[in-house]
Amino acid sequence: MRDATIARNYAEALLSLARTADNTAGFASLIGAIATAIRSDQSLRDFLESPRVSAARKNEVITKALSEHAPRPFVLFITAVVTRRRQMLLPEIAAEYVTLLDQAEGRVHAQVTVSRETDDAGRDAIARELSRALGKEVVPHLTVNPAILGGVVVKVGDRVMDGSVRRRLATLRSRLRAARAG
Repeated sequence: MRDATIARNYAEALLSLARTADNTAGFASLIGAIATAIRSDQSLRDFLESPRVSAARKNEVITKALSEHAPRPFVLFITAVVTRRRQMLLPEIAAEYVTLLDQAEGRVHAQVTVSRETDDAGRDAIARELSRALGKEVVPHLTVNPAILGGVVVKVGDRVMDGSVRRRLATLRSRLRAARAG
């Protein structure tokens, strides 16, 4: 729990810096790339976790790697995180940053399950309809599950909206059983 609070505090600070630089999307991309690199590159993780490598040396390497690709305030933020020995929280900071940015911009993410692959036009239509229904910009994350037979199942936060053919058939089946029994 403490790490989540710390990550959120750093994410709030990063969002403030990004707003000052008028580059919230750019900072999201940069922090996301760093988080992905930490999760996927064992040698980078070993370097950042090593107590044998000083914070100053880590910052020197990070500054050299990022200085041509990132704005100075972003690089200074990352080095401040490393100086305070919180570098292994960067993936959590990235996730919190995206969450804060989405909240600030009125955007929600929806897990959408469909019965078959959907093209770009279908994805756009799903996003449009969900945005209209929820009154916010919706970013759909599609997964395919043929078991739902048709329709869609949408999960936004804790809320699940099941519009699948499978659920409709199950409802119809229970109504028919109730009618026969009654």
